[in-house]
Amino acid sequence: MEQKQAVGRRKTSIARVYVTPGNGDFNINGKKLEEYFPLAVLQDRVQHPYGVTETGGKYDTKVNVKGGGINGQADAVAMAISRVLVGIDAEYRALLKPHDLLTRDPRMVERKKYGQKKARKSFQFSKR
Repeated sequence: MEQKQAVGRRKTSIARVYVTPGNGDFNINGKKLEEYFPLAVLQDRVQHPYGVTETGGKYDTKVNVKGGGINGQADAVAMAISRVLVGIDAEYRALLKPHDLLTRDPRMVERKKYGQKKARKSFQFSKR
C-alpha cells in the first residue's frame, strides 16, 4: 500500500492526513502528538479511530491541520484518519460509523447580530 490521504473538518478546523504503512508514528504540523495535543483527552480522541479498528501500530500518520482551536482540530484529525482507514479497507466503515467518526459535525458558531451584545444576548432592556 502506498500513501493514502483524506481531509477532515470540524467547526473552522481543517485537517489533511497522510497515512503510510509504518510503526505508529504521529507527526502533526512537524511536532509529535504529545507536543501538539498536550492533553491526554485530545490524544485519545485523535487515536480513537485506530483503537476502534485495532490498527494501533500499523500506520505512520502525518497531519497538516489549521484553523479553529485544539478541540476542533482534534476532531478534524480523527475524522480524516477515519476516512483514510475506510479508504484502506471498506470493512472498517461498519466499525467506525457507530462511533460517529465518519459524520461531519455541522454545528458552527452563530454570528453576532447587530443591536445585540452577542449572537443571542441582548443589551439590558429598560422600560423607562
